[in-house]
Amino acid sequence: MAKPREPNGIEPEHSEEDIQRRQFGPRGVPGEPDPAKMTPQREKKQPKNVDPGHTA
Repeated sequence: MAKPREPNGIEPEHSEEDIQRRQFGPRGVPGEPDPAKMTPQREKKQPKNVDPGHTA
């Protein structure tokens, strides 16, 4: 019997990347914290208000 597929337009709870990160850690080393940090330049570009507003 085939495994039921997710309907189009609906995201699954966990992506394949999420599963890999859980298994192998963020940099391929299990148990290590994620060393990635937001740079000050990127933080300045990050919008503070994430409300998209009207699109129409």
